[in-house]
Amino acid sequence: MSVATPYFDQLFAGNDDPWAFRQRWYEQRKRALTLAVLTRPRYASIFEPGCANGELSAELALRCERLLCCDTATAAVRLAQARLECFPHARVEQRRLPEQWPGGQFELILLSELCYYLDAGDFNRLIDCALAALTADGQILACHWRVPIDGCPQTAEQVHAVLQQRLGVAPLVESQDPVFLLVLWRLDGTSVARHEGLRCSVF
Repeated sequence: MSVATPYFDQLFAGNDDPWAFRQRWYEQRKRALTLAVLTRPRYASIFEPGCANGELSAELALRCERLLCCDTATAAVRLAQARLECFPHARVEQRRLPEQWPGGQFELILLSELCYYLDAGDFNRLIDCALAALTADGQILACHWRVPIDGCPQTAEQVHAVLQQRLGVAPLVESQDPVFLLVLWRLDGTSVARHEGLRCSVF
């Protein structure tokens, strides 16, 4: 069974940063690495489900023309809206995924510390939604904590293995930190060098 919304509501009860995104160097470094692997300086559209309090969202807002974020926890949505209020092209909505997946197409869908909270059925439905929502040259970035979390139906290794099997393309970027996995896939498999028009037989 997927982790229910009250779990996240409880995390945010009286705490505007339950994972210490702002204080921990681990989190700051992971955000920097996440942004560094993105292959485009700007995207037309980004979707970030499970945005929490919007710390990564604020960085993503600088890299796109349109940003849609969502979270299932009421307090998280309120915090992310406040964090992004200076970005008129960014919107934060309260949604429970996969059943409330938004309409529209996205060049990048960022699945950060989200998928292991979903059971196998919900996770595969989320992948279905993501594939349907990606542009032809769209990208999916997944980043997940490798240490098993009590109450979560899946692990980082499990969700990344399913993503690899479902997407069916080799990762553009793959980082295996001792404590988190970070992978970027592009549906058409084009490297940064080829996208930039560089001539090199390696690419």
